[in-house]
Amino acid sequence: MDGSRPLVLVGPMGAGKSTVGRCLAQRLGRAFVDLDAEIEQRAQTTVARIFERDGEPAFRALERDTLAQQLDARACVIATGGGAVLDPVSRDRLRECADVVHLHAGVDAQLRRLEGDATRPLLARGDRAAVLHALALQRAPLYREVASMSIDTDMLDADAVVDRILASLPRTEPLPP
Repeated sequence: MDGSRPLVLVGPMGAGKSTVGRCLAQRLGRAFVDLDAEIEQRAQTTVARIFERDGEPAFRALERDTLAQQLDARACVIATGGGAVLDPVSRDRLRECADVVHLHAGVDAQLRRLEGDATRPLLARGDRAAVLHALALQRAPLYREVASMSIDTDMLDADAVVDRILASLPRTEPLPP
């Protein structure tokens, strides 16, 4: 991993990307970008509303453009949405411009972490477990395609995940106390 490139977290919803990303950015002294929050700020509405009003393809185009802009920022930590890897242009940019960590979470862990969360448009499409299984089958190979490392977060808290990421960084980047 190169300390001058953006550090990007990919993985399914409920894997802990935003929580880990905030903690990681703080410990590295980097800016943190939650890609969904950035999209909402640009669109002046929620991700769910974009899905409802404009459809998933429009959201994915906005996601691709927002990610591309954020990848131009150096030395930041970016937490992507779970579907950011669906776009082939985004996958190319991630491989070329960033150090990417795949945070994996099994469906049972996702269900526990997302219990009561009504903000996820894809989970409104029926049985949550079935939706998460289908998304995992579609997206897991894409996460592996772009990531240089993968961490299973099922049994780890955010600090333990951050510790594993920090242990993988080159010694040229100062490790926090």
